[in-house]
Amino acid sequence: MIPVTKPFLPSLTAFQSYVESIWTRQWLTNNGPLVNEFEREMKNHLNLSNFLFVTNGTVALQMAIHALDLKGEIITTPFSFVATTSSIVWQGCKPVFVDIDSETLNIDVTQIEAAITPYTTAILATHVFGNPCDIEAIEAIAKRNRLKVIYDAAHCFGVNYNGKSIFSYGDVSITSFHATKLFHTIEGGGIFTKNEHLLDKINVMRNFGYSGTDTFSEVGTNAKNSEVHAAMGLCNLKHIDEILENRRELYNFYKEHLSDCDLQFQVIQTNTDFNYSYFPVIFESEEAMLDCKLQLEKRSIFCRRYFYPSLSALPYINKKDMPICDSIAKRIMCLPMYHTLSKIDRALIVQIIIDTQQSFIRNRIAIQALESTSDPIVTAI
Repeated sequence: MIPVTKPFLPSLTAFQSYVESIWTRQWLTNNGPLVNEFEREMKNHLNLSNFLFVTNGTVALQMAIHALDLKGEIITTPFSFVATTSSIVWQGCKPVFVDIDSETLNIDVTQIEAAITPYTTAILATHVFGNPCDIEAIEAIAKRNRLKVIYDAAHCFGVNYNGKSIFSYGDVSITSFHATKLFHTIEGGGIFTKNEHLLDKINVMRNFGYSGTDTFSEVGTNAKNSEVHAAMGLCNLKHIDEILENRRELYNFYKEHLSDCDLQFQVIQTNTDFNYSYFPVIFESEEAMLDCKLQLEKRSIFCRRYFYPSLSALPYINKKDMPICDSIAKRIMCLPMYHTLSKIDRALIVQIIIDTQQSFIRNRIAIQALESTSDPIVTAI
């Protein structure tokens, strides 16, 4: 079986050495030494001064919204993982969707200002599949309209934009270290902000609101992460260059061999050092995508309709048509991307897609030819 993803795992010996130190100290959680070491190493690696390690990306989003004291409406994208929207709703705010750009798959910045109302307090934009949004445009809009900006950068580890970590932008950026990501801590997430006061506030929030041994200064939650998760992060951080190079090579293999297949590829923002975390392909129709997906599954190759359906179709929000997003969500599929995907398996995936696409096109041409030569009298009858 070839799944859509597998987690990168370091050597068991390397991980065990950290676990043995945890056993020796008997310190499992509550801001332990490995969590502190992981936060230091992460800041050094990213060349950022502020980073908080938390339980997951979803809680990171929820705390960002709460810490910024956002109310009312938050403009966001309908093309993202469900946590982007559910976090807004969970915090008592209203998501207001803006359609996406058909090439980058990110929020269409030309439509944002038309969606702003007196109740709008923020923009929550996703860097889809690690592809940076039009950051300059979003931040200019936010400045003109006195809005906060949160970036959902769940897919973005290893991405730089204009020579800086993608996490350095916005009032707050969050990321995910879930096991499905190219860099993971089994479960985990991160929060980044340049605002020291905001950082201190979120730091208190992630530990129940404790500001001292017996004092509380914020409404808090339990968003701490453990020594075991930090240990996995420290192990995997040592391999990040190898992981990114492997992804780049696999991404380029897919793109080179599928370039003549009548497929659309995501257009990556300029001035970007990309992380090649996903390989989405967009078919000309949902029928073509489903046909290809079926043929792959017959060979036990499992791709993912990511993201489907459009978040604007969620049952707990007011439904709204998003023509571009609705169309792309029906036609997009992410191919298998992971460290141990063999050259034989990736070649098999490509060949099945090529064969299926050629067959689909031949059948379409044959049907069109048949329709154009049909007897108009018979057709009418």
